Amino acid sequence: MPPAEPTLAALPNPFVRYLLATRPPFLSVSLVAALVGVAAAFHDGIAVSALTATISTFFALVAHASANVLNDYYDELNGTDRLNTERLFPFTGGSRFIQNGVLTREAVLGYGLALLGATVVAGLWLMSVSGPHLLWIGAAGCFVGWAYSGTPFKLNSRGLGELCIAAGFGLIAVGTDYVQRHAFSPLPAVAVAGYALLVTNILFVNQFPDRRADEAAGKRHWVVRLGVARAPWAYAAIGGLAYAWVAGAVLAGALPKLALASLVTVPMSLGAARELLAHAAEPAKLAGAIKQTIGAANLHGLVMAGALALSR
Repeated sequence: MPPAEPTLAALPNPFVRYLLATRPPFLSVSLVAALVGVAAAFHDGIAVSALTATISTFFALVAHASANVLNDYYDELNGTDRLNTERLFPFTGGSRFIQNGVLTREAVLGYGLALLGATVVAGLWLMSVSGPHLLWIGAAGCFVGWAYSGTPFKLNSRGLGELCIAAGFGLIAVGTDYVQRHAFSPLPAVAVAGYALLVTNILFVNQFPDRRADEAAGKRHWVVRLGVARAPWAYAAIGGLAYAWVAGAVLAGALPKLALASLVTVPMSLGAARELLAHAAEPAKLAGAIKQTIGAANLHGLVMAGALALSR
């Protein structure tokens, strides 16, 4: 049985209410991206600082939480979450906090901006102890998190949401690596690229149940543009590119051979692709594909981080 949507009566504790508004289970993808970055620095012989690694990882989660909350606000403004009758909660259709009266629209906006502000403050401190170029990584990450759904950019509505997701999670790994080595390195970008593509597929598959509401609200992402006949093949292509990237990077010597272990998730991605091809037009039957997509991304990233650490 799927979990019940949130209600004010079920969430009398304000702390719990605001914590759940960030959609904590889905922050795992930021945690894994951060671990890939820290593992990349460790792989290259950098003495990892537990303090800065913990703080940079924690605030990667806070930044992701801010993006989730702001996305809820902007999807209330454009109307898609209120129009969405085919959502698969808790995976699609937003957190439902505004629509179900748990938090007001204004409270959600204020909360999202507060989380973003906390991320900026933490980033400035991390920059002071690691290096000035962290500013550009942080600024790019904050911009992507806001512009994904925020006005005037609304990048997801313009077909650029997938690019935002891939870039955003890539920046997390590059940033947590930079905090440790105090310089840029190609390794975290190479190591996280396949993972970032698999996380992009989480967004992609989640857009199928939301497709009709998004189209009605003017969100012209690629699932809307391609339709249910062609969009599943784009999902398969993104997954295929993710795994091909890892294999190619190992063959080129850019990643250690042990990184091939991250291909263990190929069967999960294939299973999700088959379900999506079979049920793209039947949102109620896509929970399995969504779960497999999330599982494949997280496991792939964890194995990649482990492979980097073990290949030091």
